[in-house]
Amino acid sequence: MNNELRLARAYLSRVAEPPAPGLAALVDRVGPLEAARRVRLGEVQPDVAAETSARREKDMAAADLEAAAAVGARLVIPEDEEWPSWPLLSLSNAFNRGLRWAAPPLALWVRGSPSLGDSLDRSVAIVGARAATAYGEHVASDFGQGIALAGMTVVSGAAFGIDAAAHRGALSARGRTIAVLGCGIDIAYPMAHARLLEHIADRGLVVSEYPPGVSAAKHRFLVRNRLIAALTAGTVVVEAGRRSGSRNTASTAGSLGKRVLVVPGPVTSAQSVGCHALLRTQAADLVESTADVLEAVGAVGEFAAEPASSPKRATDGLGDEALRVHDALRARKELGETAVAADAGVPLDRTRALLTDLEITGLAIRGDSGWRRA
Repeated sequence: MNNELRLARAYLSRVAEPPAPGLAALVDRVGPLEAARRVRLGEVQPDVAAETSARREKDMAAADLEAAAAVGARLVIPEDEEWPSWPLLSLSNAFNRGLRWAAPPLALWVRGSPSLGDSLDRSVAIVGARAATAYGEHVASDFGQGIALAGMTVVSGAAFGIDAAAHRGALSARGRTIAVLGCGIDIAYPMAHARLLEHIADRGLVVSEYPPGVSAAKHRFLVRNRLIAALTAGTVVVEAGRRSGSRNTASTAGSLGKRVLVVPGPVTSAQSVGCHALLRTQAADLVESTADVLEAVGAVGEFAAEPASSPKRATDGLGDEALRVHDALRARKELGETAVAADAGVPLDRTRALLTDLEITGLAIRGDSGWRRA
């Protein structure tokens, strides 16, 4: 039965372009085996027919499973123990509220040995501009490394710029990272990242909603972004333009009830315009360090940061009059008590007493001709 289910879901994963809300609803209602049978025969409602009629006669399920196995990949289905049920519940809930773009995946093609569900139990997405600045890539790499060292999985899209820097940061810490693709599991996209994807699959996972052989396309990256947002506890946007896929991922994460975190950049940088817009509209929280990210997405109290303390000054704790007397002193010129009292606006007798106190605490020095600041 498990093999039949896998074949049915493999067929359904190719027969409709995700997200396919009509098909998803049909599978929920009648199960994958019956849904696959109805789709093959064309015995479906108009909305499902619109999603599946162009491909319903193209049954490549067995071939797709073989092609996936040839590159060390497998098909993970909701009936498997490693299916990430809890993270994807956010998509199901949004879909049930009428958000059709949130239709959950029917199956996921996965390359790499770790359990998909276990790898996503504690995970953070890091996304950002492809044309990233050196600042953005440094921050993404540093965050990726720090998050991985904390035992959490770094999830991104394997694109140029911020994505690649986040993956490499996690790999440098020998941590786990997941690349979610907008193309078939057997396609290295971008081609320049073929080696990077190999390293990711060696230590973590490469995941796709698309069966083997499906080429990359702009609309598929936007669909892929909903998975990055859904599969993680929160999304960190390091750099993003005014209109960008990264802002799309952030908006999706917010709609799913996930944490959205943003790294600020220079006000002169076009790559940070999208980040600042998210902050200005209060759609995201500002983060400045890995510690900020971990505190935001970790379990309650798990990564609680110590309250930042202001640097201590030697004059902390001085009363108002003592501080005024101290300010009246000069570092390289000795002043008489009368001059100090006049400058500080403190009575002479009181000034004398305070100068003695300042001398005892090491803040003032008595010289041959007067007093000076220590």
